Amino acid sequence: MNKGKSYFFCFMAIFFFSTAFADDTINIAAIYAFTGAAAEANSGSVQGVRCGVDRINEQGGVLGKKIKLLMLDNFSTPIGSSIAAEQAVKAGVTAIVGAAWSSHSIAIAKVAQAEKIPMISDTSTNPKVTKIGNYIFRVCFTDDFQGKVMARFARHDINAATAVVFTDLTSDYSLKLSEIFRKYFEQSGGKVVAEVKYKYKHKDWNDQILEAGKAGPDVLFFPGHDECGQIARQAQDAGIAAVPLGGDGWAGQAFFSKGGSKLTQGYYCTHWSESADSELSMSFVKKYKHVRGFGGGTALGYDAVMVLADAIKRAGSIDSNKIRDAIANTRSFNGVTGTISFDANGDPVKSAVIMEIKNGTPSYLKTLEPFLRNQGKSKKYIERKTNE
Repeated sequence: MNKGKSYFFCFMAIFFFSTAFADDTINIAAIYAFTGAAAEANSGSVQGVRCGVDRINEQGGVLGKKIKLLMLDNFSTPIGSSIAAEQAVKAGVTAIVGAAWSSHSIAIAKVAQAEKIPMISDTSTNPKVTKIGNYIFRVCFTDDFQGKVMARFARHDINAATAVVFTDLTSDYSLKLSEIFRKYFEQSGGKVVAEVKYKYKHKDWNDQILEAGKAGPDVLFFPGHDECGQIARQAQDAGIAAVPLGGDGWAGQAFFSKGGSKLTQGYYCTHWSESADSELSMSFVKKYKHVRGFGGGTALGYDAVMVLADAIKRAGSIDSNKIRDAIANTRSFNGVTGTISFDANGDPVKSAVIMEIKNGTPSYLKTLEPFLRNQGKSKKYIERKTNE
């Protein structure tokens, strides 16, 4: 199906849903990539949102109403995301959940903020997302946090002195995470000996890998999405001995299907592990592990819906302004991925999980939690192992 026909059918879906909406439903839009380059990577988030809505409706809904989802395809692009957001506005939705990728969420957030529609992203970590306005929230940590975490891990856990950073020039997520990692890696005494630039749709990475290999780094940092599985595997196959590191863009099954399953070693930062020992997390794994793309995105998508439903319940209304206020006042919400309390920017203060890849299989290594001193704003990190 070509893009023109896709947009036509999307508009037809809007017509159907807008005429099918009833007074006994709360209408929520979920905007993700169902087609295009990001579709596989977004599948976990999509399933998490669906599972969350199904669970709420099984329990009787919210305020005596069932949640009705309007699923909108952003076609894996920022402009498609903006168009989908406009479609959600025309359909008269109460709130928006999504998107997964930061560049997509930034486009949606501009529309949602202008129309004063509450929006919660599940996995968009670029700090720009929530800075767009006070109607925009997320249930994941930010790149400011995970960039610091991975720089610290590289310097203190791996004892890396040098790094090469691969940056996707088409991704707000990759650009920001690359910037933060470099800043804190070098502040702690390391040196970024090269920054290798590429675009997501590249098919041949030989030139970039050759450039990285010549620099002879201790680690390769890949702040991208599922394409990093292919690049990291090719770097390994080319004989580069540097340890590959990544951010939460590695956490989905798409990363492993594109090459991550061939890595003999690697580490990445993410939001949640199946090994988490909370009762809620273990119950979630048992109930939903079978769904397509299951992983951290699934858990975060589920949490985004649950946070929204909790806010609607506390607001006692489907008025968007009251729901926004209730989301902003969320404190100590017990989610699958941890306790969620929003700060003044609409960001949660949450821990980060470090996963280790051995012979293509990821496993839990440790958790790093932010700790703010009572005096001043400097951050330390508390490490803990699971099941302690």
